[in-house]
Amino acid sequence: MNYRVRIDLSFGSEADARSLMDYAREASGKAVSINEDRHNAEISFCDLEICRHDEGLPCTGLERLEVRKAAI
Repeated sequence: MNYRVRIDLSFGSEADARSLMDYAREASGKAVSINEDRHNAEISFCDLEICRHDEGLPCTGLERLEVRKAAI
């Protein structure tokens, strides 16, 4: 059994968004991937994007953090 955290937050400031991304990077050392190396793998991740949905435009990815290590 594992505990999953899902967060989707938008910020008005890039500094605030990067601060949370930095925290996620630090916390990722404790995260596990579920069923890694199997057809039903679930890779833990965090995305940092510029969101322009308020302008009717799509998001643009800036950075992606993936956790790829077997569960301990």
